[in-house]
Amino acid sequence: MVYNLKNLIDKLYQESSLTSQELTFLLKNLDEENKKYLFQKSYSRRLENYGNTVFLRGLIEISSYCKMDCNYCGLRRSNKDAQRYRLTPEEILECCLKGYRLGFRTFVLQGGEDSWFTDERLVELIKKIREACPDAAVTLSLGERSPESYQKLYSAGADRYLLRHETADGELYSSLHPGMDFQHRRQCLKTLKEIGFQTGAGFLIGLPDLKIEDYVKDLLFLKELNPHMVGLGPFIPQKNTPMKDEKRGDVETTLVMLALVRLLLPHVLLPATTALGTIDPQGREKGFRVGANVIMPNLSPFENRAKYALYDGKKFQNDEAAEELKKIKENIAAAGFLAVMERGDNISWKRK
Repeated sequence: MVYNLKNLIDKLYQESSLTSQELTFLLKNLDEENKKYLFQKSYSRRLENYGNTVFLRGLIEISSYCKMDCNYCGLRRSNKDAQRYRLTPEEILECCLKGYRLGFRTFVLQGGEDSWFTDERLVELIKKIREACPDAAVTLSLGERSPESYQKLYSAGADRYLLRHETADGELYSSLHPGMDFQHRRQCLKTLKEIGFQTGAGFLIGLPDLKIEDYVKDLLFLKELNPHMVGLGPFIPQKNTPMKDEKRGDVETTLVMLALVRLLLPHVLLPATTALGTIDPQGREKGFRVGANVIMPNLSPFENRAKYALYDGKKFQNDEAAEELKKIKENIAAAGFLAVMERGDNISWKRK
């Protein structure tokens, strides 16, 4: 069937939904004129729900140890050249206190799947953060855990959990994640939502052999899951992984996906990722103009930031560093947006 592209974009804007066939046609035939129209509509939706605000989150990369062996990730356990570190709970709390003094009201604790961080240690840490920073949100991005673990972390006071689904194609997922279970990953996301977390999913753009039909699967999976947050960014190879020689993802495809996610999930919190800023110096600002409304400046101890090498060329200083808050706010203002330090919850979420 032949569709009118502008009509499809209008339908997406009005109904926040397209069929698989409609999305496929749109992506296969999107020209510059209609891409511009798509971006106008996604930006309009962003303004309707969140205005011109950009929420700032304080990112703390708590550990570069990981028991998993994902083929694209520099933290994979088989990478013998990786620089490993693990922050102590006291160091993590100090990072939060530093960020709190700077004005941050969301802290994102991210790390590899490090078994040292047991439920007991994390529960104690979360309680201390909430006691020291009572009006701040605690976000976790620590991989797959049991339903019981997720419940304990939520009950301790964690508000959000980020777990990218990476790809909605089972065969591709298995090729990227040796020893991991595609269905279990998806179930973890559903469990997080059922418990009450503001839940974040997301996927990588530009993976080898990725087809338009795969992007459509990702978008429809997100529509079905209806997460509160979506993290997506370009694939960037890392020199010590099996995918070191693969071509990286591109800016334009990333922007199109950001725009489509904003229209499919109007209330979603949508970061302009560090990876997007890595492949294009203006990448984050471009992301804001198509629907993104979150960035995560780095609060980790400076001596550890280069060690958290998910991919090559990762930015961790200057306008990615929380210490450069004035510069970050000025850059956001120069792009026509307002940097906001408050919690910035998804407008459709309420804690159970």
